[in-house]
Amino acid sequence: MKITRNGTAPTVEGPEAWFTGRVNIDLSFQATEPARVGGASVQFSAKARTAWHTHPLGQTLIVTAGRGLVQEWGKEIQEINPGDIVWIPEGVKHWHGAAPDSSMTHIAIAESLNGSVVEWLEHVSDEQYFR
Repeated sequence: MKITRNGTAPTVEGPEAWFTGRVNIDLSFQATEPARVGGASVQFSAKARTAWHTHPLGQTLIVTAGRGLVQEWGKEIQEINPGDIVWIPEGVKHWHGAAPDSSMTHIAIAESLNGSVVEWLEHVSDEQYFR
């Protein structure tokens, strides 16, 4: 058994290659083989967001604070709020982040396949975000 005490997980700044705006990632847990699930608490400042991306085995988001947005490629942007749980199926192109006027924090959980958890794609343009 392993207990990670609150506030002890390392925090990293979200890289510009994967995010727009200020994003902090608390690397909450990463499983060791043979398990393959990992998770992080991700804090987005207002207007901050991920780039478009996919997950080989899907992703679960649990919104814990603020107000956010999520969009699947070709579909409408949806608002997400504390307590909402978002399931993104494997291979679905999507993005998520904070609303224009609110920060947002979520826990992101995903499994790796052959060592890969995510495939990062192009950035979400301001035109796409502010639709």
